[in-house]
Amino acid sequence: MTLNYRLDGPEQGQPLVLGPSLGTSTRLWDAQIPALARTFRVLRYDLPGHGDSPAHPFATLDDLAALVLQAAAAESMDSFHYAGVSIGGAIGATLAARHAGRVRSLAMVCSSARFGDPEAWRERAELVRAEGTGPLLKPSAGRWFAGPPRQELLDDLAAADPGSYAACCDALARYDLRGELASITVPTLVMAGREDPATPPAHARELADGIPDATLVEIPCAAHLAPADRPERVTAALLAHLPAVPGMQVRREVLGDAHVDRAAARTTAFTQDFQDFITRYAWGEIWTRPGLDRRTRSCITLTALVARGHLDELAMHVRAALRNGLTPDEIGEVLLQSAVYCGVPAANAAFAVAQRVLAETADETP
Repeated sequence: MTLNYRLDGPEQGQPLVLGPSLGTSTRLWDAQIPALARTFRVLRYDLPGHGDSPAHPFATLDDLAALVLQAAAAESMDSFHYAGVSIGGAIGATLAARHAGRVRSLAMVCSSARFGDPEAWRERAELVRAEGTGPLLKPSAGRWFAGPPRQELLDDLAAADPGSYAACCDALARYDLRGELASITVPTLVMAGREDPATPPAHARELADGIPDATLVEIPCAAHLAPADRPERVTAALLAHLPAVPGMQVRREVLGDAHVDRAAARTTAFTQDFQDFITRYAWGEIWTRPGLDRRTRSCITLTALVARGHLDELAMHVRAALRNGLTPDEIGEVLLQSAVYCGVPAANAAFAVAQRVLAETADETP
């Protein structure tokens, strides 16, 4: 049996596998595909009996993980980045913990190391086997969305094969990865919806505490299906986490993770292309050229910002200059030189900004 899957993005792009939540299909990730498929070869799959995947017997999340590996192998994806929602995230964690070398990075969205009381899942399985998924539509709409419900995703739930949905419930009843979180060593992003009643932020914090060096992001005004509920926030967090955008590593090294994470969190559909342009062109092409070292590039950047009076950017690049190895005295020399060629008023404002940033930096130093 092979899972149904869809492919998007350039054939030469780094492989990225996207896993759905229980009761949904590949459509859960529709809003993220335009941004992710610019650079990634994206494979979205349907769970057995969901979407266009045929029903197929399985018992555990390891069985589902094996089906994902089979689908990836069919597209010559020997290893891949992975992001999944709820059960999709748990499948990704299972792969990362038990199939070392196959997962390059992991993102778990509204997911968990253990999804609550196993007996509750068994009771839901019995209900669905007896009555189908119809009784779940109304309560699922309340759990899935903090904003307006997405009817197409509720239609996916209504169309899911009852036996396959129930088998997923039984598999979730057996799932408990809490003792294996420390074995996940790939870069990991844990994303929580602050209004998610199914996997509240406490579940995400448990994942982030247990997985070494994991990053935790909480999405405001998002319930269980955060990619559909707050698509722009989820897309921005994924783009900040995934390594394939040229220049992102340099941008983080120069400006710091905190600044880049804040910029990513503020990204909207309107500003997304501009942020992508900055990362690719400024950080991926100019700051990576071999002709000048980063110290020199910081000196030039500070001077240009003083000349144009871009004081907010100047504050950011004073911090960057420190990260690039300039001392406070050397930054002062750059500003003094700028006073001659850019004007005393411009340098006066620049000194005030730099003094404030240097004082804040000194306070931050242990």
